[in-house]
Amino acid sequence: MRRKSVAILIGVLVVVAFTASACEVSVSTANISEAWTSADEAGDERTTVFAQDQDFYVQVQLKNAPDDTTLKATWTAVDVEDADPNLLIDEVELTAGDGQHQFSLTNDSLWPLGSYKVDLYLNAELAQTVEFEVQ
Repeated sequence: MRRKSVAILIGVLVVVAFTASACEVSVSTANISEAWTSADEAGDERTTVFAQDQDFYVQVQLKNAPDDTTLKATWTAVDVEDADPNLLIDEVELTAGDGQHQFSLTNDSLWPLGSYKVDLYLNAELAQTVEFEVQ
């Protein structure tokens, strides 16, 4: 009886060992420590209100991010004049590590008045949303 219990225990341990070795576990501590919109490329002129003729900039500060971290910005016109609600404007993705990174959005015409947002994805997961408006 004792031999049978030992054999079963060994069998279970072997199955667990094979299962654990077949699964690849990836844990990242990468995070967005801060994100903000600005009126300038460097991020010094922080604002959440833009004029119709301005370019939009969003600054993203990554912490604990390996160099192969994927960062994506999805720009949306939430509620603007003469457009459907939640209209996707653009998506941009980059691979980066620690530090400050910037996304920008330009328009040859005037931006419609209203509210906008940029969703920031870290390794394909929504990490933060930054809202702003055009007045």
